Amino acid sequence: MMLELYGHPFSSYTWKVLIALYANGTHFTFHSLDGENPDQATAYARVQQVSPMGKFPLLVDGSREVFETSPIIEHLALHHPGAAPLIPADPDAAIRTRMIDRVFDNYVMNAMQECVDEAISTGSVSPETQARVDERVTRAYRWIEGWLATYAMPDSVSLIECAAAPALFYADWVTPIPEDCPRLRGWRAQLLAMPPVARCVEDARRFRHYFPLGAPDRD
Repeated sequence: MMLELYGHPFSSYTWKVLIALYANGTHFTFHSLDGENPDQATAYARVQQVSPMGKFPLLVDGSREVFETSPIIEHLALHHPGAAPLIPADPDAAIRTRMIDRVFDNYVMNAMQECVDEAISTGSVSPETQARVDERVTRAYRWIEGWLATYAMPDSVSLIECAAAPALFYADWVTPIPEDCPRLRGWRAQLLAMPPVARCVEDARRFRHYFPLGAPDRD
C-alpha cells in the first residue's frame, strides 16, 4: 500500500520527514493540513484520532500508524530503505546519530519555538523571552559549531540532516547564527542547497506570511 503522510508544507517537523522521503525517492501520498486542501477536515480528524496531542506529522503505512518524527524516520529506514540509509548500520554510529537528532529537536527547534508561540498568542515577543531564547539557542549553536569540527558529513541524507535542516532554517530567523560559528553558518547553507531540502523550502515559500515574527527576505 502507498505510504500516507499527514502534515503541513510550512511545518518544520513535516519537513524533517519529507526530507527523508525525498532523499530516497519514496512514493507517498501527502495529506496537507492547509486551507487549500479540500480534504483538510478529514486529514485533521485522522491526526487528532491517532496522535496523543493531535500533532502532525503522522505516517500511515497500511495498518501501521507512526507519529513523532524520529520514529517515523526509523520506520522508513527499516521498512522502506533506499540509497540514503538514514540510520547508520553500525550500532555505535546509530546511537550517535540519534543523540545529535535530539540536539536539533530539543535544543534548537523547541527552544526557538518559545518565541514563535508567544508571538502567536500575544502578537509580539517580550524582550525577556527573546533574550532567554537567544541565550539557549546560541549556546546550542556554539556546541554544534564544535561538533562540526569532528563530523564527517555523509554522501547522503541521514537522520542528522533531516533534523538539522529545518531546525537551522527556522532558528536562524529567530536567533541568527553568530559570526563566530562559521562552520555552522556554512553547513546551514549546504543543507539548504541539498535537493530534498531545497524542495521543502520552495514548496513552503507561499506560506511564509504565516510566520508570526515576519519571515526575513532571504533563504
